[in-house]
Amino acid sequence: MTDNVKLANLLFPDIDKTPDYYEELFPQRDLKEGARVTRFAPSPTGFLHFGNLFTCIVAYTTAKSTNGVFYVRVEDTDQKRKVDGAISSMLKSLSVYGVVADEGVIGENEEKGAYGPYYQSKRKEIYQTYAKSLVEQGLAYPCFCSAEDLEELRAKQENEDIKGYYGKYAKCRDLSYEEIEKNINDGKSWTLRLKSMGDINKKCYFDDAIKGKIEMPENVIDVVLLKTDGIPTYHFAHAVDDHLMRTTHVFRGDEWIASVPLHLQLFKVLGFKPVKYAHVAPIMKEENGGKRKLSKRKDPEAAVTFYAQEGYPKESVNEYIMTIANSNFEDWRRANKDADIDKFPFSPKKMSVSGALFDIAKLTDVSKNVISTMDKNKVFSLSYEWAKEFNPQLASLYEKDKDYATAVLNIDRENKKPRKDIAKWSDIPDYISYMYNETFVPCYDLTGNATPELAVKVLELYKDKVDLNDDKDAWFNKIKEICEPVGCTPNVKEFKQNPDAFKGHVGDVSTIIRVALTGRVNTPDLFSITALLGRDEVISRIDKAITHYKEEI
Repeated sequence: MTDNVKLANLLFPDIDKTPDYYEELFPQRDLKEGARVTRFAPSPTGFLHFGNLFTCIVAYTTAKSTNGVFYVRVEDTDQKRKVDGAISSMLKSLSVYGVVADEGVIGENEEKGAYGPYYQSKRKEIYQTYAKSLVEQGLAYPCFCSAEDLEELRAKQENEDIKGYYGKYAKCRDLSYEEIEKNINDGKSWTLRLKSMGDINKKCYFDDAIKGKIEMPENVIDVVLLKTDGIPTYHFAHAVDDHLMRTTHVFRGDEWIASVPLHLQLFKVLGFKPVKYAHVAPIMKEENGGKRKLSKRKDPEAAVTFYAQEGYPKESVNEYIMTIANSNFEDWRRANKDADIDKFPFSPKKMSVSGALFDIAKLTDVSKNVISTMDKNKVFSLSYEWAKEFNPQLASLYEKDKDYATAVLNIDRENKKPRKDIAKWSDIPDYISYMYNETFVPCYDLTGNATPELAVKVLELYKDKVDLNDDKDAWFNKIKEICEPVGCTPNVKEFKQNPDAFKGHVGDVSTIIRVALTGRVNTPDLFSITALLGRDEVISRIDKAITHYKEEI
C-alpha cells in the first residue's frame, strides 16, 4: 500500500465509497443535444437582490430555450450565517417572475429530483469521497497550520507579487506520512489542501459565454478544499456538485472571474469535464454623472420585494430585464408586439460585457406599455391581488362593486390606442380616486381660457342637459350646443383664427365640466366617466362646483 493510500485511509477512515459509485449514481442526463443545464445556487443568508433575479432569469431562459433543466442548489455549508426562511423567501420571489425550478430545492427543506441531495450540508460524504480520492492520487494533503502560522505567512509575503499558501510557503505540503500520523495522534486539527500543479510562468485560457476569450495566470495556490470540520469550501463543493448534477453552464457574477483558474484546475484534477462559465457584469446605476453598482444599502429597488410592493406586474419586470439582458430584445419586441417573451431567441453573447444600466424610468415606460395591452379583467384581478396585500383601502373599494371597479379600469383601455397612465398597481388609487366619493378630492383650478364666470354659465347649462341615455355623439353635441350661449365657439380652429371674438372654445367648455366632475384637467374619456358616475353624482358635483365658482367671482 502506498503512502498516499495509507494517508487517505488515515484521514477518511469512514469513507468506503469511491467516485465511481457517485458517477454511476448520478449518470449523464438524458437530454437532447444542445440542451443546457443551469442552476441557481444561493446561500440562505438574506433577501433576493435584483442582480440575483437578473442572473436567475438569464440562467433559467438559457435552460428553457434549449429544452434543458434549471435547478436550485442551496449552498448552506456556513450554518452560522443561515437566516431562517431565507430560501422560502427567495423561491417565492423567483416564482413571482415565472422562475420555477425543474428540480432541486423547491421549499424550505423540500427537494425533488434524482441528483440530490440539493442542500450542500447534506452532501458531506460525497465531498469527502472525492477528497479521499485526491489524497490517494497525491493531489491533496492535510495542513496543520494554525491561524497564527497563516498570519506569519502573510507578513512574510508583504512584498511578494503572489500571496497565499504555495511553493516554499506551503509548510505542510511535503510532510511525511509519519509526521502527519503523529500530528493527528497528537490531536492537531487539519484542513485539506489542494496540491496545486500550476506553473507560475504559465497561463490558462477559457472562453467565457458572455465575455469571450480570457487569458489568466494559472493557479499556484494550495487552496483549502475541506475545512477543519470536514465541510468543503465553496470552490471544492461547487466543482463536485456542478459535475455530479451534470451542470453545463454556470451564470454568476463577474467577481468570480478571478477564481476561474482555480476552478478549472479543480475540474482537471478531479477528472471532470469543466462547465461553461458565463460571468454576468453587475447591474449599474447612474449617479452624479458617473456609474456605480446597484447597492443593497442605497437603493430600495435592489431588493426584489420592492417590485411586488410597488405593484410592478411580473410581465413588466421580465420584459424590462430582457431589455437590459440582450441588446437586440427591443428590436425583436417591436417586430413581435404580441409574441410571448419566451419566443425571444435569448443569447448570452448579446449580454453587456461591462454591466447593464438599471433605469427606473425605463422600467416605468416598459411597464406602462405592458399594462396598456392587458384587458380589463386582467388589470382588475392583478391589481386586486396586489391591493389585498399592500393597499387594503383600494381592495375595499373594489369589493364594494367589482363590476364597477372593472368598468372604471376599462375606460380608454380596450381600443386601438389605449392610454398608458398606469405603470404599476400602486398608481391606481390616485388614478381612479375621483371615481369614488370616499377618495374624491375636489379641485376647481381651471386652465386655458376658462374663468370662474365662464364656469358658472357652462355648468348651469350643462346641468340641464345631462342625460345618461345619450350616446357619445349626442353627449358631445350637447357640449357643443352650450358654446354659443356662453360666448364660446364649438370650433377650435375658428377660435385660433379670431381669439378676441370668443371667450373660449369647446375644449375650454369640456375642461370646465371635467374639472367639476373629477378635479383634474387631464383624465381618460369624460363621456365614460360621466356614465359610470351616474346622474345623481354628476348633478351633485356640478352643484358644488357652481357654488365654489360663485364664491370666487
